[in-house]
Amino acid sequence: MGRFFSFFYFIAVISLAGINNLQAQEIKSKVQTAFETFRKNPSLKNGMASLTVINSKTGEVVFDSNNQIGMPTASTLKVITSITALDLLGADFTFQTDLSYTGEIDSLGTLNGNIIIEGKGDPTLGSDRYAETKPEVMLTKWADAIKKAGIKNINGKIIADDKLFNGYDVPGTWMWTDIGNYYGAGSSALNWKENKLGVNFTVGKSGQPATLNPVNTPPFFKLINEVKTGSVGSGDNVYAYSAPYSTEVFLRGTYGADLKKTIEISVPDPALDLAYALAETLNKDSILIADTIITAKRLMNMDSLSLMDGNRNIILSTKSPTLGQIVHWFNQKSINLYGESLLKIIGGISAMDFDTEDAADLVSKYWQNKLSIDPSAINTFDGSGLSPQNRVTTLAMGKIMQYAKTRPWYDEFLKSLPTINGTSMKSGTIGGVLGYTGYQKSSDGQEYTFALLVNNYQGPAGQMRQRMFKLLNVLK
Repeated sequence: MGRFFSFFYFIAVISLAGINNLQAQEIKSKVQTAFETFRKNPSLKNGMASLTVINSKTGEVVFDSNNQIGMPTASTLKVITSITALDLLGADFTFQTDLSYTGEIDSLGTLNGNIIIEGKGDPTLGSDRYAETKPEVMLTKWADAIKKAGIKNINGKIIADDKLFNGYDVPGTWMWTDIGNYYGAGSSALNWKENKLGVNFTVGKSGQPATLNPVNTPPFFKLINEVKTGSVGSGDNVYAYSAPYSTEVFLRGTYGADLKKTIEISVPDPALDLAYALAETLNKDSILIADTIITAKRLMNMDSLSLMDGNRNIILSTKSPTLGQIVHWFNQKSINLYGESLLKIIGGISAMDFDTEDAADLVSKYWQNKLSIDPSAINTFDGSGLSPQNRVTTLAMGKIMQYAKTRPWYDEFLKSLPTINGTSMKSGTIGGVLGYTGYQKSSDGQEYTFALLVNNYQGPAGQMRQRMFKLLNVLK
């Protein structure tokens, strides 16, 4: 009986293996045919496409083309930053921000010292995306804590301590046309309201100036409006031009005559913006600041960091949302600031090095050690994908995405991926570049991990996306 059962068990195993092999050959053939059709489209005459498809259950590469060639990633790079951060820090990791004071509080409630807000890189501070981080919530918490400490007046400064990241930083490989806009906001140890500001316009006739509506800007920079009214249907073509610590932000381009949209620009010094916001809140409570409002970076430039010396008395420590929650919005809304903050923390945790490009190199080395991925397969310069110089192979991206499936935080990562064309995947778009990477479960129960990158395509982006969707639909 045992031999009889063993014989049929052996036959069943052989049959199942044969079926699986047949299915693998079938999907490989289907993807091969679809990819060849995709690649031969005239839109890629002078471009390149790379695709890697992995069997999610076995880890076997079932199809690849050009998967050893480094390609620009656009925002698909965010999955690598997300996975690296989650793997190093864990989904429950939180950032901490400390509110403290130096000096002494006298019997009348006057603080003879400074109020200090010390940032440690939290990208969500003042963000509207979480109930607990909204600007009014944070400012009220800090003001209440200051009053609870018995402080009624401040005979000193409000100092935004942003020195951990050496002030406000934008990756050196980002483009000038990007960094003045909300998506080009850099990172600081003390971020505030996602380092952006909303502006609105009142339109005139097409070609005539668009009037900038009143906006409550902090006093350390001014807006110079050169925007004109665009024709009906022309949409948002407004660009802000500024750099970290700019005192002038130029608004240029056109704002469609029928457009109803708030334009978001980056703030040249978010830490100082926060310090002014706290001072304004305290003033409303009749708590006056006798001295200046300043940041640690600005004190550093003045060789005056000694003004921050002395014991710090913690008034309140706040925690950010968890890393899992941060990664959710990072991927869902493709927030570049979150990627740059996470990359700096990766560098700090790994080597006490908060330099962006050094941290990017550490990410590459991490995956060399973890998955034996050649460093040249992950040649990046930021954490968000906004740098046009980033180069990653689809094989490297696919392997890292496949690795994520084995980790305890995978479910949270999966939920962070947008649903696009019925598939859980992260998209990426930058000049001449489109990409998608994600997971697909097919109708026959098979599961696939994929990475698809296209470079230097011609024609409308919408048409290329539809061709990419048609190619990836083969996995369904």
